[in-house]
Amino acid sequence: MGAGHSHTHAPAPDVTGTAAAAYRGRLRVALGITLLVLVTEVVGSVFSGSLALLADAGHMATDAAGIAMSLVAIHFANRPPSERRTFGFARAEILSAVLNAVLLFGVGAYIFYESVRRLIAPAEVHSGLTIVFGLIGLAANAVSLSLLMRGQKESLNVRGAFLEVMADALGSLAVVVAAVVIMTTGWRQADPVASLLIGLMIVPRTWKLLREALEVLLEAAPRDVDMAEVRSHILALPSVEGLHDLHVWTITSGMPVLSAHVVVRQDALDSVGHEKMLHDLQGCLGDHFDVEHCTFQLEPAGHAEHEARLCH
Repeated sequence: MGAGHSHTHAPAPDVTGTAAAAYRGRLRVALGITLLVLVTEVVGSVFSGSLALLADAGHMATDAAGIAMSLVAIHFANRPPSERRTFGFARAEILSAVLNAVLLFGVGAYIFYESVRRLIAPAEVHSGLTIVFGLIGLAANAVSLSLLMRGQKESLNVRGAFLEVMADALGSLAVVVAAVVIMTTGWRQADPVASLLIGLMIVPRTWKLLREALEVLLEAAPRDVDMAEVRSHILALPSVEGLHDLHVWTITSGMPVLSAHVVVRQDALDSVGHEKMLHDLQGCLGDHFDVEHCTFQLEPAGHAEHEARLCH
């Protein structure tokens, strides 16, 4: 950089401990449960003839793949940074969330197709067996949901797995209800209707997951960070005369990053004022906002125009 630039950095982000890493063990347990239920529902579908049970089993298959992808992403995301990848592979978790969303959309489309086909030509369904296997799936999914409940609030990667398991739980419930309706009324269309409901439950949550993951990839400001408020807090500090090039983005869930050029009075650029200014800036952000990793450039008034000329 040219003379007169004063770049000051907070400690580099430690990307070896992402929010999802704390839930690796629970994801493994959820994966085991999902695989067990998958096999159980496939067997149940073969013996009962239930499309809703088969639809839920198909969703279980993509859930198993999604949870496995989440675990692989956590492994890569928590590898240490390198000279080439200064943030490591932290974004692997966000890519996993996007892939999970794509898988869920695919499952939803398949369920809609099969449901319409079965509405036109209803198949024979053995309600008793369907209820038994549906209840097994519901109980297993409830265990997985309890394991991932807390983590889904902290990590998009874990939330992707949580949403898949939740859709499975709702799907299992729909399977049981449909079987009860068929048993009590003989209305066989209840099975494909339940399948349609499973699809309808998948799509909105999947769209929300995909949208949030894409916002991270597009480096949008985190939803819980009010940029106007950040700006006003910094400008309210003593010795601060201006602010530009303020950026806040997210590397991965739980890892927001901020950078800014802060225009300060000349007396704040000596060694003592410089340290105090940095302390005030970091204290301001630490006290009011959930942004721990910051990079500040302290500069005198008029420096921005000089910098622009240098970049021509």
